[in-house]
Amino acid sequence: MTEDDREDSRRGGAGGEDPRGRTAGTPGFGPLGGLLDGLPESGRGTRPRRPAGANPFRRPDPAPAARPERSPAAPPPPAPAAPPPEPEDRAEPAARAPEPEPPADPAPTPPARPNVIPFRNPPEPDPRAEHPPQDRTGADAPPERADHPAATAAGTPADTTPATTEAEQSMHVHEAAVPHAEPHPAQPPRPAAVRPAPEPASPAPAPAEPAAPAERTDHAYDEAERAAVYRAIHDRRDVRTGFLPDPVDHEVLARVLEAAHRAPSIGHSQPWDFVVIEDPGLRGRVLDLARRERDEYAHALPGTRARAFSGLKVEAVAEAPLNIAVTVDPARGLRHTPGRHARPMSASYAAALAVENLWLAARAEGLGVGWVGFADERDVARVLDLPSHLEVVAYLCLGHVEEFPTEPELGLSGRAKGRPLSWAVHHDRYGRRGLPGQEPTTLLEETIAAIGVLNTRAVEEARDRQDRMTKPPGSLGILEEVSVRLAGLAGECPPPIPEPAAVAVFAGDHGVHAQGVTAWPQEVTEQMVHNFLNGGAVVNAFAAQVGAEVTVVDVGVVGDLPHAAGLLSRKVARGTADITQGPAMTRDQAMQALESGIEVARDLVTAGNRCLVTGDMGIANTTPSAALICAFTGAAAEEATGRGTGVDDAMFDNKVDVVRRALAANPVDPADPIGTLAALGGFEHAALAGFILGGAAMRVPVLLDGVIAGSAALAAAAISGDSIGAYFAGHRSSEPGHALVLEHLGLRPLVDLEMRLGEGSGALLALPLLQGAARALRDVATFDDAGVSSAH
Repeated sequence: MTEDDREDSRRGGAGGEDPRGRTAGTPGFGPLGGLLDGLPESGRGTRPRRPAGANPFRRPDPAPAARPERSPAAPPPPAPAAPPPEPEDRAEPAARAPEPEPPADPAPTPPARPNVIPFRNPPEPDPRAEHPPQDRTGADAPPERADHPAATAAGTPADTTPATTEAEQSMHVHEAAVPHAEPHPAQPPRPAAVRPAPEPASPAPAPAEPAAPAERTDHAYDEAERAAVYRAIHDRRDVRTGFLPDPVDHEVLARVLEAAHRAPSIGHSQPWDFVVIEDPGLRGRVLDLARRERDEYAHALPGTRARAFSGLKVEAVAEAPLNIAVTVDPARGLRHTPGRHARPMSASYAAALAVENLWLAARAEGLGVGWVGFADERDVARVLDLPSHLEVVAYLCLGHVEEFPTEPELGLSGRAKGRPLSWAVHHDRYGRRGLPGQEPTTLLEETIAAIGVLNTRAVEEARDRQDRMTKPPGSLGILEEVSVRLAGLAGECPPPIPEPAAVAVFAGDHGVHAQGVTAWPQEVTEQMVHNFLNGGAVVNAFAAQVGAEVTVVDVGVVGDLPHAAGLLSRKVARGTADITQGPAMTRDQAMQALESGIEVARDLVTAGNRCLVTGDMGIANTTPSAALICAFTGAAAEEATGRGTGVDDAMFDNKVDVVRRALAANPVDPADPIGTLAALGGFEHAALAGFILGGAAMRVPVLLDGVIAGSAALAAAAISGDSIGAYFAGHRSSEPGHALVLEHLGLRPLVDLEMRLGEGSGALLALPLLQGAARALRDVATFDDAGVSSAH
């Protein structure tokens, strides 16, 4: 136990364990555990659609004990404190009676409640009582925000949780699947808390009745204080514009820095320092750095993103009355600091916590804080002439502001979206997601639950508008139907233009390569990944042409790839097994690859992309693609197999035979799409299937490339038939199996240029057509608007 922990224990805090006995390693435990549960979150309320029959991908989990329902708007009751509960009689919250000895038989355990410990060491006196803030009048007084989400009648705590809108529900994969009405047969008996009551002859107390809160020691803040803490967290904003020149009162600044200085740190090492900068010359040099690096970064982005990021303001460095550089000394406390041997990066983590404390305290004082993220910390350190052993963790602008944004700036501009809390909460092990009190679920189940059909109203409005546009009906061919489907997917007419767009190239190797199905050596997969990262492939050239960004995802390359910008390491294994000898992968591996693809789709959409493009790389991957097409469509091996990279007749005949042998070695049930993927597919096929499902759940169009993407789309459609509404065929590949895919899915390709490269190349060429269809529906005038006579 460190000195910090002993101090916590003396003061009644919970340094390493909360009142319910959870340790700091428990998910959801920490100084902010439970604080965001009541805040607005997109997508609440959608119930999952379960596939008929047995769930092919769900493993039964023990049924959780029943929990009493509680109103979502009401604040949760305070958590019990450790040691064991002690009764308490009190007339007023502030007046506490002496605490008697705990009873011999403790009361029944109440329902689990959030860990609400907003700040440590609560018994300390409030510094504001000793140093009240000075009144600011006239020009110094900021206007009261009558429309603030926490503004209420005097004495009434604020409810900062607005009702979730229908639009928000449609945009996010949101929360855990609703529990089944009856337990799974394989589940163990329910705990005693939910068993039927005994016969009336021997009544027992109702097991669901919680102990009276008044009988337990209450360490929680009162309702108004909790509301103030939640409000500061909810209203924290990264302020980039609107700083006022008014000076910051010294006592206020000292309180803010004191709050930062109380951040937790391993071994109470407090590795941070705060450099308060007022010198205009120093700030001007930092501003020059930020402008230069912002412009360089924007220049490296695709066109749409470059225009967005070039407008990000960094002038707050000069406009704010103060700048604060938060530094870290990684060796503070020397080598004997408890915990540092196991977590050498703990000093930087602690300094980041100090930044958060500073930010929240500043917001409570009515001060805005802006984080300058473009300036390189090493350059900033040189400008500030810092000692060589210090590193800059954050460079902040601080001061009074005209107003606080209602939402984060990147969210208001559409450049990025927040991740719902339910995406980040896992139970017992990573991947079992669900908010407290909900049945844990898998990411795949969450995703399926969020996928819906096209919006009928938007579809009808789009068709009506197409009929009234200044053109002959049907003259835009299939682009008219594309625009109608885009409207139905977005749920509005006209739909948003599907830009910016991102192509994800999933890369993996294949054990079936050993069967001689291609003349290209397997190491070309790894070499081409390096080519993608260096910008030298066809996918890079086409992406630059249409303004899309390229992300490469390693889900199963045999070789080791270096950490590099634009590369996501999601390696499941070093290549699949030989499908002529048995399954390509285990079911667990297929699920891992699927969910990796879903997460890539989620991350790209929350980063602001409005269209996802499929890409792939894997020498020999057309062979498992043909096997998957045969399994899902019922086609014969010779119908679904093509020449891939251009094999000769002898190698082609061998390739067809290999597909037949793979199907014979792996008898599959197409009604079990995950089992089929595991038996016959590649890691990139499974990841692409997840990527397609993730895009459909996020209600953005997914532009499919050729035969590899098509075979993955067959699996995705078998998992969720509703997801087909998000599919748009970019082109028709010259591989014969791709025609079978398009027919099976009912898709019409936008481009037919006899291409068979892969990488996402054909889909990228079709991107301007997809965008043009949406733009025409939005921008072309109707006959009435333009004053043009229509045909009789």
